[in-house]
Amino acid sequence: MNSPLPHHSAAHAPTSPEQPAEEGVHRRRTAVSALGREVRALVDATVRTTAAPDALLRVADGVRVLTAQLTGRRARADIPVVDEFPGGVRMYSPVTGTGSPLAPPLEVTRLDGGVAGTCVLGIAHEGPPGYGHGGISAMLLDESMGWACAAAGMPGMTVSLQMRYHRPVPLEAPLRVLAHVTGTEGRKVYVTGSITTEDDLATVLVAAEGVFVSPDPEHARALFPGLRDSGGTSPGR
Repeated sequence: MNSPLPHHSAAHAPTSPEQPAEEGVHRRRTAVSALGREVRALVDATVRTTAAPDALLRVADGVRVLTAQLTGRRARADIPVVDEFPGGVRMYSPVTGTGSPLAPPLEVTRLDGGVAGTCVLGIAHEGPPGYGHGGISAMLLDESMGWACAAAGMPGMTVSLQMRYHRPVPLEAPLRVLAHVTGTEGRKVYVTGSITTEDDLATVLVAAEGVFVSPDPEHARALFPGLRDSGGTSPGR
């Protein structure tokens, strides 16, 4: 899950007289984004290369050495210090996170009643040759629809997602992902979403309808133990 319209916060940053919390978070986010960008380039090169086996093995050895330099491991349920959860930036989201080697990454902006996202899928997101994997389309829509819920003030979790694949989604083409809240019922939020290309906004490639539920505070704290320290009451995307 990721949050709509990321913004900077110093809620969990280390503090010192020389480096205020906000500056420390900004510096770390810059570094996380830089590493994410380079690893995405490596992933792209990895799935495109026709290098000889010996060259691949040499590169694998080099990557192993680099991986060993990334010391420290956060636990599964820990909220990263560079994230704001709920209701803020998620640096490692596999959809929007600039620090993620998996993300396109999707850039999201607010619309009236929803959100719009733009991205370009690469070869690493391939399903059929030349087109995006259907699961990637579902992930883009699920994430965008969750952001629409949070933008409407009801951040929640997916309980139902119905997909309709009308046409294949091209790789290496600018895409537009739209999501709008269509109604609410108690803690339930009803959302629609679509994927088009930027060049042809009228032709829907993939469409979705979803139901999201905003958990009550007690359930949210049980699901996300880290919220107890930050005082949060419901998850954001």
